[in-house]
Amino acid sequence: MFQTGREKEKEKDKDKKFKKSKSPAKAEESDDSDSEVTQKKKRGKGKKGKKEERAPSPVIEFEDLEEFVLQPAQQGVTVKCKVTRDKRGMDRGLYPTYYLHLDNEKKVFLLAGRKRKKSTTSNYLISTDPTDLSRGGENFVGKLRSNLMGTKFTVFDNGLHPDRALPDMSNARQELAAIIYETNVLGMKGPRRMTVIIPGMNKDGDRVPLRPRSENDGLLIRHQNRNMENLIELRNKTPVWNEETASHVLNFNGRVTQASIKNFQIIHNKDQEYIVMQFGRVADDAFTLDYNYPLCAVQAFAIALSSFDGKIACE
Repeated sequence: MFQTGREKEKEKDKDKKFKKSKSPAKAEESDDSDSEVTQKKKRGKGKKGKKEERAPSPVIEFEDLEEFVLQPAQQGVTVKCKVTRDKRGMDRGLYPTYYLHLDNEKKVFLLAGRKRKKSTTSNYLISTDPTDLSRGGENFVGKLRSNLMGTKFTVFDNGLHPDRALPDMSNARQELAAIIYETNVLGMKGPRRMTVIIPGMNKDGDRVPLRPRSENDGLLIRHQNRNMENLIELRNKTPVWNEETASHVLNFNGRVTQASIKNFQIIHNKDQEYIVMQFGRVADDAFTLDYNYPLCAVQAFAIALSSFDGKIACE
């Protein structure tokens, strides 16, 4: 499903093995008790029940943080994380800092992100150091940049701009993802629609490097021209309309407890039960973020950051 080019033929056997190991998705989908709206209704009742515990992240160990956040999740393992938003300080209301931790007892820190000031477009720096969110810092691992409308985003790693890179582009920045929010010209209310484009995977399960020499060869233009060689197109799962609650519902299996326009799940058209990523609110400034292969932490965190940006045209 995620391999590209010549690797597609070899994918079928792997898919069969992978599907055997998956938990039965249909049973999960039919369990309405975990939908965000139903959770909200439960809380509204007079009795105070026990606070529901989110299933923690599986044990994940790594020696090199930068290497871990840039490599795809291990196949068959869901990396469960928590995003917190910090608005404290003089300008944190306009420029909050976002932190990504593993959602387990140790709460291992992974990434921090913050919107840059004085940028023409929305521009978020991503770092493996929660105290150093500077472009020139040693722990800078990537950035998220939007277009002028704030409806299209590109995620880069920490490589050099093509104009400053070596002739062979070996140290040039890679494009890790593009996120497109469908503009809502009529201003109608409803769930957001988003498309995510990421580089394809090779037979070893590694990301195919994409180092464009110019923006005309980047993910957004390739997708626009339907030049999808070595690329993967993902999209958000369409919520189901619930007549009883008069709202759109997604099943997050207990990982999301508050309704929000920011809640979403990312899927591939070939297997709509396989959740590549899900993101949703659990408190005013706390969100869960779970991702699976082929995404890495930087890609998933950047996709989440894009959902915080003010996109009037998409609401």
